[in-house]
Amino acid sequence: MIDKLEMLLALAREQHFGRAAEVCGITQPTLSAGLKQLEETFGLLLVNRQSRFLGFTPEGERVLDWARRIVADAHAMHQEIRALKRGVAGHLRLAAVPTALPIVAELTTPLRERYPEVLFTVVSRNSIDVLTELDNLEVDAGLTYVYNEPLGRVRFVPLHQERYHLLIAAEAPLGRRSQVTWAQVGSIPLCLLTPDMQNRRIIDRRLREAGVEPAPTLQSNSMVVLFSHVRTGRWASVMPAVLAETMGLTDKIRSIPIVEPDPPTIGLVYPQREPLAPLTAALVTEARRLGQTRGALNAR
Repeated sequence: MIDKLEMLLALAREQHFGRAAEVCGITQPTLSAGLKQLEETFGLLLVNRQSRFLGFTPEGERVLDWARRIVADAHAMHQEIRALKRGVAGHLRLAAVPTALPIVAELTTPLRERYPEVLFTVVSRNSIDVLTELDNLEVDAGLTYVYNEPLGRVRFVPLHQERYHLLIAAEAPLGRRSQVTWAQVGSIPLCLLTPDMQNRRIIDRRLREAGVEPAPTLQSNSMVVLFSHVRTGRWASVMPAVLAETMGLTDKIRSIPIVEPDPPTIGLVYPQREPLAPLTAALVTEARRLGQTRGALNAR
């Protein structure tokens, strides 16, 4: 049953019979047969199909919801049994919004020191994809904004308040200021993340609250692209202070604090289930330590 539920989950992720079969390491006819057996077990049509995948039936969506819970619990059980035999070990998969990537090492490094047999995979995603991949069991936890937009069925630990800086050439009109307002930021051409990124939506909202309509001269879903343009001295951008510090600044580029009464909060999001898998539980414990250190747990 677990194998067939995992086939269902793979189909939900891939939205394609051939790719789902490939992910499961089986042939497409084997996948189709497994799904058919699952439908016969429940006495329900779960998948709308012709020569290609057309989506799930309403009954299939409900079974899919249960499949996520059952498969996640099965994986957690196997992980806990392994932990009883050899301690906490295994593969921890994390998805993080681009602006949170600089603080990932503050979680993974101490966790690796405590549990040397843990391996990590960290991927950059927008905030919607972080939650989607967590729901689909593609990752074990994520780093994203926790008070800004709905999170759905997850728990979270606040980690870090994201304080924004204007990155600009020192010789620019605003380049010698000790701090700037959002209205001043909106008066200059900017390069920013694309609108699918929550960081961009936050910045757009701040600018509109200051009476400025956002109109970036360059957009990218990569912070590296933005920073490489800023380093030329001919572009300006808005970035979290911690990211600017990680990238490194030249003498010609200044990082100027933006007056921010209510900075957004980055947190660790993880599944809303008990008991947690040992690896995820260890990560949550580490996140609480980091949140206390950074003061984010007491920020709200």
